[in-house]
Amino acid sequence: MKKQPYFLIVLGILAVILVLSGSSMFVTLQPGERGVIFRKFSGGLDKEHVAQPGFHIIAPWNKMNVYIVREQKSEETMDVLDKSGLSLNIDVSVRFNPEYNKIGYLHEIFGKDYINQLVIPEVRSSVRQVAGRYNAEEIYSTKRKEVEDAIIQETSIILKKNNIQMKALLIRSINLPAKIKTAIESKLQQEQEALAYQFRLDKEKSEAERKRIAADGEAVANKIINSSLTEALLKMRGIEATIKLSESPNSKVVVIGSGKDGMPLILGNN
Repeated sequence: MKKQPYFLIVLGILAVILVLSGSSMFVTLQPGERGVIFRKFSGGLDKEHVAQPGFHIIAPWNKMNVYIVREQKSEETMDVLDKSGLSLNIDVSVRFNPEYNKIGYLHEIFGKDYINQLVIPEVRSSVRQVAGRYNAEEIYSTKRKEVEDAIIQETSIILKKNNIQMKALLIRSINLPAKIKTAIESKLQQEQEALAYQFRLDKEKSEAERKRIAADGEAVANKIINSSLTEALLKMRGIEATIKLSESPNSKVVVIGSGKDGMPLILGNN
């Protein structure tokens, strides 16, 4: 019975601790969240152990830093300079998420504001660096896909090194000064018209070449035929035709040797 006061004192102390700590001892991580603990008196930030979704109890003097690891999106509009120093306005969209098991390292360097401290500055930097290697026409039309691929590659590399996985990056729009845009579109239209005209010329040349080749072939064939049609051959073919006519059920009068050059002459039929 004498020990009861001590037990009550302990319970009282625990109650005070719970009241002072509030709900900080009990942490529930939702799906799509991860946590990294800062141990105030025993090792500081625990980067190696990432808390998974679920219910967790931590010491009241420790802190659970909760991170959203679901895919997130940021849209940025920025002014950049092309290779010749012309100003362009580019609108990009990037999708990303922290690497689940590396949020301790991310928290140590950039903290929870890593989107503004890391993702957005690196996206802007990559866009400006890549745009500076091309002229406005290439960025706007002729090499737009190449520009986009270069931005994606360079941005994903630097974010990967800092424990961010980039899912996608898309150039949504490119805005040029009105006069430059009109000049580029006019040039592209003229190039398309020139290509269409050249296509028609090539088609006509191909058709003319085809006809020439056909005519040459026909001339060669006629030459071969003419060289093979001797007088004896023509007479033989005439005789063969006369024999076939004589075998016909219709009656005919055929005078042998009365035609031109001694060929049979057909006088009539009944």
